[in-house]
Amino acid sequence: MLLRLKNLLSPPSTTSGGGVRSCISALHVSRSYYATGKEPKEDANGDYKGGKWFTLPPFTPALNGAALGKEISCGRAQTKSGATTVTALKWVLRCCPELPRSLIQKLFRLRQVRRESSDVQQERSLKRVAAKDSIDVGDRLCLPITVREFPLEKKDCHCNEEEVNFVRSLVLYKDLAIVVVNKPPGMPVQGGVGIKNSLDELAAACLSYDYSEPPRLVHRLDRDSSGILVMGRTQTSATALHSIFREKTFGAKDDVGNEERILQRKYVALVIGSPRRRKGLISAPLGKVVVDNGKSDRITIFDNCQNISAQHAITEYRVIKSSCHGYTWLELSPLTGRKHQLRVHCAEVLGTPIVGDLKYGWQAHRKWKHLPWPNLEKKSNENVTKGKTIPFCLDLESGSISEKHPRLHLHCKQMVLPDVSLALRNVQCSSDYDLSEVENLELTAPLPSYMQRSWDMLDS
Repeated sequence: MLLRLKNLLSPPSTTSGGGVRSCISALHVSRSYYATGKEPKEDANGDYKGGKWFTLPPFTPALNGAALGKEISCGRAQTKSGATTVTALKWVLRCCPELPRSLIQKLFRLRQVRRESSDVQQERSLKRVAAKDSIDVGDRLCLPITVREFPLEKKDCHCNEEEVNFVRSLVLYKDLAIVVVNKPPGMPVQGGVGIKNSLDELAAACLSYDYSEPPRLVHRLDRDSSGILVMGRTQTSATALHSIFREKTFGAKDDVGNEERILQRKYVALVIGSPRRRKGLISAPLGKVVVDNGKSDRITIFDNCQNISAQHAITEYRVIKSSCHGYTWLELSPLTGRKHQLRVHCAEVLGTPIVGDLKYGWQAHRKWKHLPWPNLEKKSNENVTKGKTIPFCLDLESGSISEKHPRLHLHCKQMVLPDVSLALRNVQCSSDYDLSEVENLELTAPLPSYMQRSWDMLDS
């Protein structure tokens, strides 16, 4: 431990000529600088005076993304963008995104992070600061300058040029605050045990562009579904978007029948059978149950609303068109964001499971009979033969209703959400900005190939 401490505090072997080094994310325009002095010497109290330190920019509070998102959702006239309490650990992580979190935590454990308060006007005095200590406006934190010599851990990016181009071809919209992609079916949104090539990891490797921080998820889509997926490009925008999605779930009952609600999502689904009514509202609480002796779980309708684990779930639906073959195209608008909400509501409430949903519509698929359409199948086979192999072993062609094993026909086609980028810019310019004037973004994602083929077959 003493050797490690000595190595950490020893002066770098090279000079600090360059002096200025950018180590702060795109949210901050200030740049850090190096303050050098004499060799570090420990006094009786264990503090180092006159040592070489790497000084971060003075603390400046950022916008409260959660409060901003909540006030946009509630439609309040003004936002009080007060800053939340920021700990020393959070500020160092925000200023130095290129440093490993483990290294920063180690510096705090070894008491090698110092604070230089803004009210110190005479001799420079550095005091120890703990990771959980809150910092005030103008405070400067100092790290040992030897962190410059630490070999930065580069994120492993196993994507070749073709894979990077494919991921970037999924982008539907991008601005300073968000990036929106058309998630392909079969690609998991979030990584986990046994999951490779998740969209969040691919976005971090391919969609960061000139930002030092990767895009962050603010909502989810099922692995087998497709369509619009929104990610925040910065911590503040991601927090604001997550707050908007969360607030609309909590206030879903007030949005019933409201065609001008802040967040609107419209899914297209092909179901087996036809609902009794052409349009309606589904309000059925959902809960998780464990099956197969604890090996798996599924979501189901909870008749007892008093059940603690039940979550209210509301979905608006309308029939787009029906087919004489026993299929119906539905437009589904979830007012809440519960796991497998649309799939369970279609299967257990409407009695029309989604095509390809073997988890909740397995009984309807036991007697599945595909529709033979030779002309369309011939054309599709020709296109597959001529087309290039899609990266990440994705199959975007097969799975229509003309095949023995159809894929899940559920696609997030349209989404309307507030222009968070514009709201952030205006709030930073004026604290009296009227959030009711925030414009909306209208996003549209085309159907995947197999769903488009099913649409063409039933429309012919």
